[in-house]
Parts: sequence; C-alpha cells; structure tokens
Amino acid sequence: MPTDTALDTDTLLTWFAEHGRDLPWRRPDCTPWGVLVSEIMLQQTPVARVVPLWEEWLDRWPRPSALAAASQGEVLRAWGKLGYPRRALRLHAAAAAIARDHDDVVPADVDTLLALPGIGAYTARAVAAFAYGRRAPVVDTNVRRVVARAVHGAGDAGRPSTTRDMADVEALLPAEESRAARLSAALMELGALVCTARGPRCADCPVYDSCAWQRAGRPAYEGPAKPVQRYGGTDRHVRGLLLDVLRGTSDPVPKERLDVVWSRAGQRDRCLDSLLVDGLVEQTADGRFALPGEHR
Repeated sequence: MPTDTALDTDTLLTWFAEHGRDLPWRRPDCTPWGVLVSEIMLQQTPVARVVPLWEEWLDRWPRPSALAAASQGEVLRAWGKLGYPRRALRLHAAAAAIARDHDDVVPADVDTLLALPGIGAYTARAVAAFAYGRRAPVVDTNVRRVVARAVHGAGDAGRPSTTRDMADVEALLPAEESRAARLSAALMELGALVCTARGPRCADCPVYDSCAWQRAGRPAYEGPAKPVQRYGGTDRHVRGLLLDVLRGTSDPVPKERLDVVWSRAGQRDRCLDSLLVDGLVEQTADGRFALPGEHR
C-alpha cells in the first residue's frame, strides 16, 4: 500500500538513539530468550510493571530449558499479578519446544518462530527484529497510531487490519536489515513516549515538520468509538481473585476457600470452570483445587 507522505527515517533513528528508553531487553547483552520473554510479558501490560518481573524471571530461568523444567504451577505462581496468565503457560510451552527442537536457542526466522506454540504474528516479528536485527514489520497499537498520523494524516488508526497495517510498515522500512529493525523499535518508542493516544507531545516530535496529521491541521478522529475497558467486576477480575488464592498456598484448597472471594455464585463458578478449561487450575481426585502440575 503506498504511503501518503514520506517519513524521515534518519531523523527518527537519530531521535531514538538519543531518547529511547534504556530497557533491559534492549541492551546488547540481552539474549534472544530475554527478548522473547519481554515480548510475551509486555502484551497489554505497562513497561513499569514488566521490568522487575522480567529481571526475576531471567535470573531464575536464564534459558528456555530452565523454564521448561519448571512445573506449570511454578510458572503461574512466578507470573504473579502481571495479568492474562495464559501468557505464562504459552511461554512455558514455547520454552519446551525451543529446548527440545532448537537446541535451547530461540529461532531467528519468522516462520520458525510462528511454528512455536503460543507465538503469534506480532511476537514472531518482534523477536526476529529486536533479538536478531531482521527486517520484519512489527506492528502494535503505538506503531499503528504513528503511521496513521505521520503518514496518512488521520487522528487515529481505526480498526486493525493485519494486511493493511503490515503493508504500511513494510513500506517504511529501509532495505538494510539492521536499520529496519531499529526503525521498528523507533516507531514503537515514538508512539509510546510522544505520539500518544491522548495528549500527544507534538512539539517534541522529531518528525513534526513532515507529519501529515500536522499538515492537515490535526483533524479529530471520526471513526467508530473505541470500547472503554473496565476491570472491576469483570470475569477477568474474578478469575484473578481465584488464582490469587491458589498462588498463595502450596496445598490444594477446598472450594469453600474459593467461594469467599466473590459473592456472585454464578459468575464465580463460571470463572472457575473457565480456569479449569484453560488449564490454569486443576481439580484433585478429592475435589480440591490447585495450580496445574503440582498435585494430581
């Protein structure tokens, strides 16, 4: 898909070199495994919450085989309150496959990464770009917003379209692989720090002069309203409360211990059943409940 205006790649890369955050998974000594762990943890989770847990995980499980040797229960307990705990089980499964099929080394090829359990299109391309310096379009919410504004002159990116979004970013990437990988990171950083959804800091933007949104007079977004996400009282909230009980003990617990965390019995039982279906909780032979892999 052709772009509406050119993006000043050199200026953006210079800005990123000067202003990009010093995150541990961006440092030269970070392994591809560290990058993969960071990408899974960062999905729908702020950087500030991820950094300390990422450091704990890499100290405890510095290689895929180390994580694969842990039980699912250990992994879920270590995941703590990071949220969306199915990510922990997907990472555990990917670690087992990497240890078994790839000599304990995270693959560099996008297609090989996609063949790992629980690794989707975004994560595969992010690992290829950020761990191995490959030319692979990496598209998240921040990148979509930057491209929508700076390239297309729209206030927001609207509904995601994998084909369109990937083509947009692909068209911006330099031919040289290492520069393309750095640009992917720079686009993401610009959206996270400057070209934010609310209150963009346009005066600090390195591509202000060429930004199509600025040239168009910063038109407001007129697409469909985005749903407002809430947490309190949702099934996700209740599932978290149930898991908190199990993470806090090494022994299986009777259902009565779980019943006290939420007063609405129908919702509570539905959430407990969904945790069982997702493999995040197991029921013992005597009817109690525990994290998976710890009690049979």
